[in-house]
Amino acid sequence: MKFSIGSYSFHRLLADGKQDMFKYIQDSKDLGAAQLDPWNAHLSIISSEDTVIKAGNDPEGAQLSAQSDDYIARVKAAADAAGLPFGCIAVDGAHIYEPTPEKRALHRASAYRWLDVAAKLGAQEVRIDAGGPPELPDDIFAIIVEGYNDLVARGKEKGVRIVIENHWGPSPIPEKLIQILDAVPGLGLLFDSNNWAKGMEERAWAMCASRATSTHIKTFSFDENGNDPSVDLFKCIRLLVEAGYDGVWGIESCPKDGDEHGAVTKTAALIERALHAAGR
Repeated sequence: MKFSIGSYSFHRLLADGKQDMFKYIQDSKDLGAAQLDPWNAHLSIISSEDTVIKAGNDPEGAQLSAQSDDYIARVKAAADAAGLPFGCIAVDGAHIYEPTPEKRALHRASAYRWLDVAAKLGAQEVRIDAGGPPELPDDIFAIIVEGYNDLVARGKEKGVRIVIENHWGPSPIPEKLIQILDAVPGLGLLFDSNNWAKGMEERAWAMCASRATSTHIKTFSFDENGNDPSVDLFKCIRLLVEAGYDGVWGIESCPKDGDEHGAVTKTAALIERALHAAGR
């Protein structure tokens, strides 16, 4: 079984100053990961510069600085030394829909920068959220589709796939998520086992498993058998296997007890048991 660790799994360590991108790379290697799936907050220098750009009004000026380029080169060198390629960069703060054209332009500039980062790191995917309200009215839907079409085309030129995640806004509603996916050829799905609208989880698994190009298998706590009692991940993983998913299994653990390293190890073991039960 090949697994990765979404670096949000270590968000407490990051916030406490006990982990950075370089420690995340080393931890991923030590824990047995097959690739790197960083959350953009771990890429601290680029994330900080991006915040400055989005506070301004010059989207055309959103270029990678010399400092960013040097940082990217050091991150790539550390990943290469660890023997770990980059999978999906999960980007917060560059979602497509905002109420005004000015804000949308700044977010688009941010997304372009992260595509550049992904290309320099050799990442396979970049996760960009749709944004917008859950109801997804026609005018907002049109803006989201235009935005994804633009990013998918730009990503294709750079060898990077754009993916949407069931995360917030309309995307946790499976019908809305499929509506967007159907409207944007080439758009992939980062399938999160947990982030679905209340009461829609198992229906969403069945509807969306076949669209998954990458995954976040999410855990919160573990019982005496090493399973998360809050969710039937055996069923979720079985549906993904039956739908033909054969990629790296991404872990995004959010342990209630705060043991982030331990939760990654337990989640990897849970996925392996579920795959065995599914005949994989």
